[in-house]
Amino acid sequence: MAMKQRNKSPIRSFGRRCSLLVKEQRARFYILRRCVVMLVCWQDSADH
Repeated sequence: MAMKQRNKSPIRSFGRRCSLLVKEQRARFYILRRCVVMLVCWQDSADH
């Protein structure tokens, strides 16, 4: 009985953990990209 619970639980928790990590990395990448774009635009406007 303990084996069945042990087999199902890690698969679900692994998938959930992976999806959470992917969401977190996508959010960080989005923020980083927005900052880079803002800096590039700020540099362009400072040159004029």
